[in-house]
Amino acid sequence: MTSYYAPKGGLPPQTQLTTDRATFTEAYAVIPKGTMSDIVTSYLPHWNKTRAWIIARPLSGFAETFSQYIVELSPQGGSDRPEMDPAAEGVVFVVEGLLTLTLDGERHHMAEGGYAFLPPGTVWTVENTSAEAVKFHWIRKAYEAVDGIPAPKAFVTNEQDIAPTVMPDTNGAWATTRFVDVTDLSHDMHVTIVTFQPGGVIPFAETHVMEHGLYVLEGKAVYLLNRDWVEVEAGDFMWLRAFCPQACYAGGPGPFRYLLYKDVNRHARLGRP
Repeated sequence: MTSYYAPKGGLPPQTQLTTDRATFTEAYAVIPKGTMSDIVTSYLPHWNKTRAWIIARPLSGFAETFSQYIVELSPQGGSDRPEMDPAAEGVVFVVEGLLTLTLDGERHHMAEGGYAFLPPGTVWTVENTSAEAVKFHWIRKAYEAVDGIPAPKAFVTNEQDIAPTVMPDTNGAWATTRFVDVTDLSHDMHVTIVTFQPGGVIPFAETHVMEHGLYVLEGKAVYLLNRDWVEVEAGDFMWLRAFCPQACYAGGPGPFRYLLYKDVNRHARLGRP
């Protein structure tokens, strides 16, 4: 049975050491799970009984293309006006509890592993009708329309219903769960789940134009970020700017899995004098 880590909140005791793995550089950032306490949460307009850990946002020297929230809905919490930006597309991924998402008038009950893609202009609402808290990732991006290519359509699924694609020549040690066709140019972002079995590796330093957000759902690994090998575990978040070298080694004893964002399928924007 797949498990997903979700923040616990609270506040560390006064006796805890301050030293941690939190790192912020020009090439990457690591936000460890231990930093996601009550005092760093945000409240959102038109959301009730809701708080969010905002772990990425467009910012000079940080993320350029996306924002990422971990949203916690208390019982009877939710929103009938969740997205206030008409140009924003989004992905919702449930990591704890049962989320009710209404999409263009149709209700979907999304259990853990539930995934929804929400193109710009979509009419949607969310609510927690259960007696326990619901937690989900909400990844947002300003959609880049292309003349002659229609915008993608909304859909709801669950990762348990999608067979992972095994990477070539890895004997099953590295696989990716893809929610959209990689050749579909209507999509300008991919949010996938990457799984490494114990001992699995990225066997070279990937260096590419895509920006990344990686939230560790399960397990632990040693991850190469630029020139630094960093230990990461379930609940940690990593941001990698474009062209930041990356690789990893999954340490076990169980699988190492993360939710991965990247921007795709568009020309590089050119500066203007």
